[in-house]
Amino acid sequence: MDLILGVADRFFFTPYVYPAWWGEEEPIRQILGLLVVTNLGAAVLYLGLGTLSYVFIFNHELMKHPQFLPNQVRREIKYAMTSLPWISIPTVALFFAEVRGYSKLYDNVHDSPLGWPGLFLSMVSFLFFTDMCIYWIHRFLHHKLIYKHFHKPHHVWKITTPFASHAFHPVDGFLQGLPYHIYPFLFPLHKLLYLGLYVCVNIWTISIHDGDYRLPRPLQAVINGAAHHTEHHLAFDYNYGQYFTVWDRIGSSYRDPPALEGKGPLDTIHRMQSKDNLKEKGA
Repeated sequence: MDLILGVADRFFFTPYVYPAWWGEEEPIRQILGLLVVTNLGAAVLYLGLGTLSYVFIFNHELMKHPQFLPNQVRREIKYAMTSLPWISIPTVALFFAEVRGYSKLYDNVHDSPLGWPGLFLSMVSFLFFTDMCIYWIHRFLHHKLIYKHFHKPHHVWKITTPFASHAFHPVDGFLQGLPYHIYPFLFPLHKLLYLGLYVCVNIWTISIHDGDYRLPRPLQAVINGAAHHTEHHLAFDYNYGQYFTVWDRIGSSYRDPPALEGKGPLDTIHRMQSKDNLKEKGA
């Protein structure tokens, strides 16, 4: 995050916002800058990527489903945009620790213990580490003593749109994002790769809420796609994983999504429409 903060300082904060005597390395200034950058970046990623997915990928026919709520899209966006500033507060604390040099983030490939192979290995380990952590955090949030306080608001959206992707209670949103921030304190990671992975994480989070259930058959048993996550929203106790199905299989919480067999929400809509057509013909 120090790369983005450095760009913001150079082109905006230093020349236009802060007085010349307030150095860029001052802790309070860094915290304020991180708050601005984090909130702005989160809003741009969420609204920008969410809008692209909603316009070009999301199947709008899903809005005819009986469990699709009135004004749901507007409500999803409002809830997310209300939660994101609160989520940013503890997130900025972790970013601040990164900026102050307490993480294992590095600038150059030759700083990696394994060089270029280490770059690839860190990408793979990042995905598997965060997938494992999120599975157990997500499952914890479904515990009966926790669920109603923090995770239930996200399950209001039974038939999700891309805008449901970040519509979490602030505590829920921070906890499920925590593994992404913990990783660079435990393992070496290139700063640019970290930023790239962070963007990809947001894209993936949106994609599993976008209602596009298509997935190549060889990957259906391995990848936790939109069909799998839709089944989680509908059936509640299954498919907690983020990217892969491995931890659901280990934890006995995996379920084959009916949507991949043409028996999901779209099938429900088509059956309703067929019944309505028969009624009209009978009338």
